Amino acid sequence: MAEFTYEALDQNGKAQSGTVSAASQDAAIATLQHKGLTLTSLQAGGQKSLLEQMKGVTLFGGVSSRDLVLLSRQIATLFEAQVSALRVFRLLAEQAEKPFIRQVLAEVSDNLQGGNSISKSLEKHPKVFSDFYINMVRSGEESGKLDQTFLYLADYIDRSYELGSKAKNALIYPAFILLTFIAVMTLMLTLVIPKIGAILEDSGQQLPFYTAVILGLSNFLVDYGIFLLIALIVGGYFMYRYVDTPQGRIAYSRFKFAVPYIGALYQKLYLSRIADNMNVMLSSGISMVRALEITANVVEDDVYEGILREAIEGVKGGSPLSATLLRYPAEVPGIFVQMLQIGEETGEMGNILARLAKFYNREVNAAVDTLVSLIEPILIVALALGVGFLLAAVLLPIYNSASSL
Repeated sequence: MAEFTYEALDQNGKAQSGTVSAASQDAAIATLQHKGLTLTSLQAGGQKSLLEQMKGVTLFGGVSSRDLVLLSRQIATLFEAQVSALRVFRLLAEQAEKPFIRQVLAEVSDNLQGGNSISKSLEKHPKVFSDFYINMVRSGEESGKLDQTFLYLADYIDRSYELGSKAKNALIYPAFILLTFIAVMTLMLTLVIPKIGAILEDSGQQLPFYTAVILGLSNFLVDYGIFLLIALIVGGYFMYRYVDTPQGRIAYSRFKFAVPYIGALYQKLYLSRIADNMNVMLSSGISMVRALEITANVVEDDVYEGILREAIEGVKGGSPLSATLLRYPAEVPGIFVQMLQIGEETGEMGNILARLAKFYNREVNAAVDTLVSLIEPILIVALALGVGFLLAAVLLPIYNSASSL
């Protein structure tokens, strides 16, 4: 159990503060909301590490996913307490800690006072509230279930953030090991090997083939390393510019999917995102076509975006969604299409999508855990073998020369 310090508003809008013991931050939020409190600040007790302090932090006064989750839960709680929309955003604007969030909520309040709906007011801040978020709020306004809508949004953003973060963070340590490997090899080839190579050349002995290759590579890096570095920088710049084009983004997406194991991980991640988005929106009463349009905008992959846009045209023409996806067996597995067909035939599309999202969420978590457990020892062994090979290539001839004396 951990101690959390909180600041909150009660149902009458009075400020309260204190501490609560809970197993996690989400559990602490749930406990306080059960007491009828609306959180304005929640911090874990004790000194945080630098990594913990940086979690969820955004630059230039932006809004992190964690901020949006907490804000959505606060809004839902106040709506459940029958507080008016204008009063909800006024209260949250007054209590917001971050100046940027305070400014956004104040502007939303002003727009509400001017007669705009909540969705129209949020729509004026696209850097904070996505198309998905705004359309969900609009659906909640039409159905009269704004409190449930904001709870759905909080849960969805939390799931999406955790899933995406886990997939990205899993590659940080392996990338660090790989960069360390490259740095160590470069330093040895440019600083250590040339000095040892001079000793070997002075000995006049016949060098083994692998030693000659290492010395040749070392000489190349010493003589032309700066030009190689410039070429890599220029090539990287043009590659970045190319990936920023529509054709480049599609090529990059297809390259990701072609990489063994990594491609399967990305596929599961995007399928989980598609199923989760579609489930949340269809369950809130948003039409299939509009749900596909929004999902295509937020899936963050050009290949799947193209598939979804083609599906939109198919659905508009009267075809079922599964019929379009069936034409892409490499990107959309048969089990995914078959489940959608069942949902279309039974009218339980929302439940089917929820199960698919949960299934692929578990698959991504399992794939990430497996990837981390495999790639870390492989890279460490590769680093040790690389350094060992370099040393053996230059030290064995020295040992043989010394033995012949």
